[in-house]
Amino acid sequence: MKTIARRAALVAFAFAAALAAGVTGAAAPKGKLTLYTSQPEHDASMTIAAFRKAYPDVEVEFFRSGTTEVMGKLAAEFAAGAPKADVLLLADAATMETLKKDGRLLAYPGANVTGIDAGTYDAGHTYFGSKLVTTGIVVNTAAKSRPTSWADLDKAEYKGQIAMPSPLYSGAAAIMLGTMTERHDLGWPFFEKLKANNAVAVRGNGAVLTTVASGEKPYGILVDFMAFNAKAKGSPVDFIFPKEGNPAVTEPVAILKTTQNPDAARAFVDFILSDDGQKLAASMGYIPARQSVGMPSWYPAGVKIHVMPSNIPKIVETNTGNLKRFSEIFGK
Repeated sequence: MKTIARRAALVAFAFAAALAAGVTGAAAPKGKLTLYTSQPEHDASMTIAAFRKAYPDVEVEFFRSGTTEVMGKLAAEFAAGAPKADVLLLADAATMETLKKDGRLLAYPGANVTGIDAGTYDAGHTYFGSKLVTTGIVVNTAAKSRPTSWADLDKAEYKGQIAMPSPLYSGAAAIMLGTMTERHDLGWPFFEKLKANNAVAVRGNGAVLTTVASGEKPYGILVDFMAFNAKAKGSPVDFIFPKEGNPAVTEPVAILKTTQNPDAARAFVDFILSDDGQKLAASMGYIPARQSVGMPSWYPAGVKIHVMPSNIPKIVETNTGNLKRFSEIFGK
């Protein structure tokens, strides 16, 4: 009897240990995973390599381009009834919100969002912000003065000296537009005053950086990491966090409802949100969604970022009208 009792105890212990380890028969994910992403090529390659190190039995195929082109490819595949992507890693939550509204995303209630700001992921757990990319003011180091707020850019001393990304081309700029036009202290008058001050809208953030670094326009509106990474490489630019706060995009990750490999897709989300995935984001020069893992090397000591709240569903609803009005003010 003692032997039977002992064996029963050992079995119970082994079963409990298996439960604790999460190995109650569930196999590790394997097979093919198809990722569509708007990450820069180098970042996408690093992300896939790190994921495969954590999940070596998963083979990853990917398509990389700007968010607009990725969405165009997806739209064509949806129309043909044959979407190929399992997971998406795209620039902004507005794009994901549109896909959610169309019933294209698979909810993942089990995703680990501990330590991640609730404002960076969907309450229905269909998409999850992977990092924080804020927009602020970039200044050529030879510039005569330094603005401290968005409102400063309306001043006569900056007339004809400002470049900004166009929301007609940049997802981050579209989020900025939708966020800032909803504010009582900025709103559409801010953009109208920028135009009156002869600010120019260029295609995207890269064009802004080139324009400001060259001194063609000493001031610009730009995403944070591009300015700091350029500065680290010797570019004559500084970045300013305006006192009203910074609009931000979160580069969310999501699973398509039509995924052919849900286990691998959930594993990809798990990796992106894990400490290792978040440390990878920081090593790439981004502010991670889970900031407890550490900040990128460029992050200024003592600076606290004030992120402007964004009503993503409303930004999606008003985006077409916002872009039309912006084009009427600044031109195509």
